[in-house]
Amino acid sequence: MLRALPRALRLSRPWRSPGARDCASNAKTGTPEIQVHALTGPDKGITEVLMNRPHARNALGNVFVSELLEALAQLREDQQVRVLIFRSAVKGVFCAGHFIVVTRSLPSAGADLKEREQMSAVEVGIFVQRLRGLMSEIAAFPAPTIAAMDGFALGGGLELALACDLRIAGGTQRLPRCLGVALAKELIFTGRRVNGMQAHELGLVNHAVAQNEEGNAAYHRALALAQEILPQAPIAVRLGKVAIDRGMEDSQYRGLAQC
Repeated sequence: MLRALPRALRLSRPWRSPGARDCASNAKTGTPEIQVHALTGPDKGITEVLMNRPHARNALGNVFVSELLEALAQLREDQQVRVLIFRSAVKGVFCAGHFIVVTRSLPSAGADLKEREQMSAVEVGIFVQRLRGLMSEIAAFPAPTIAAMDGFALGGGLELALACDLRIAGGTQRLPRCLGVALAKELIFTGRRVNGMQAHELGLVNHAVAQNEEGNAAYHRALALAQEILPQAPIAVRLGKVAIDRGMEDSQYRGLAQC
């Protein structure tokens, strides 16, 4: 069962460039682009971040990023959040990426193109910094994070998934492959794609599952994985995540020092 988190839905007015018009993708319906739900009953402790920007394929626009940053800030302080699942409410798409890239490959993201055209070079630079901050916030989230990738994950959408601790891919979806930092950048920039099974073979995702008619097979596998994590001691899980992340950082620093 789901328990809505009203505080996460009452987000403050998102950041917008001074010259931008109202480009909120769900402005007509008043529906937030980021919705947060806490599961109840035996799944209490699992929280879902639902990305819901259908007409722009969940592109990372100003409103989307602002709402997601604020939701993460609130969830970070909630000790009841023991596992965080990122999923899409848009069938066939996980996240199309940031608007600078998405408009080239997804014509339906026209609102983002207008948003981009109204921003100066300085404003674009500020927005890119905010995107970097968003990825860092996801990566540094204290509880385990899972990306349920039931659809395309392009450009910044792949970056968002890679910022999560675990990734589940629907077997019929397509997403950029990632082998090393340099190739990861190339594929994020170009939007090159492979299917979910190939992504699993390459180690990009933890699990690849055959897609179902509802288009949410990856979500169901992510939920099952979250249910496996849930019984574990929360402090031990959080400390384990910190230890692994810091160990990776230390290894990178040592490697650079030896160059």
